[in-house]
Amino acid sequence: MIRVFYPVPEERPEKLGIRGERFHYLARVLRLGAGDSLQVFDGKGRTFAAQVRSIGTDELELALAPARIAAQAPTIVLIQGLPKGEKLDWILQKATELGVASIAPVAMQHCAAKLRPSQVEHRHQRWQKIAEEAARQCGRADVPRILPYQPLSEAIRHLSPGTRLFVLDEQEPSVRLSQGLVSLGDANVPLALIVGPEGGVHPSELRELLEAGGRSVSLGRRILRTETASLAALAVVLHVTGDLG
Repeated sequence: MIRVFYPVPEERPEKLGIRGERFHYLARVLRLGAGDSLQVFDGKGRTFAAQVRSIGTDELELALAPARIAAQAPTIVLIQGLPKGEKLDWILQKATELGVASIAPVAMQHCAAKLRPSQVEHRHQRWQKIAEEAARQCGRADVPRILPYQPLSEAIRHLSPGTRLFVLDEQEPSVRLSQGLVSLGDANVPLALIVGPEGGVHPSELRELLEAGGRSVSLGRRILRTETASLAALAVVLHVTGDLG
């Protein structure tokens, strides 16, 4: 099924006009015609069955059926130390498939990659587009929010009240992530997973996170790359909460 992301107004319109990049994709790349069917998702949990009514020179008009509302999933925030190269692109794609609610790329002490102020806005827009495209491809009705690139301490400070922090620490000797999740006793409590960059979480950062109420956990005896650890941790969360496996 063809799917397209579009910010549909709260009050469903009788007809929806599609212009710009999405018009080009539907009308010129996919060559849809009047009567063809597709899905529109609004990035906030609603999906609409749609049918092409007409195609003009620069606008495609759709008729929308009533919305289908996606089931509420646990709120998971991935706080990711900025990795080198294009690893974050891959993390964004796969974390979207695994149902993460938002992703915060952060500056940490062991980050080899750093963004100049002039790069931040462009990267943020690019990362959000990656999440939108990944949501389209995997069938999600919502799109993860990509938070602004910021220091770790700022990302922690802006978490919603009641969010439980889990810090992936390869030096943690006893507590596994799965054990920490089970001990919460509530599968719907908001969670934040903190994953360091290639060098891991610095001891001073770990102390700060523990003082903020975080809990140090491990994924077991295996040493994983940062991009692998992020996705393995999300898979563990989904398994414990009954959403995967």
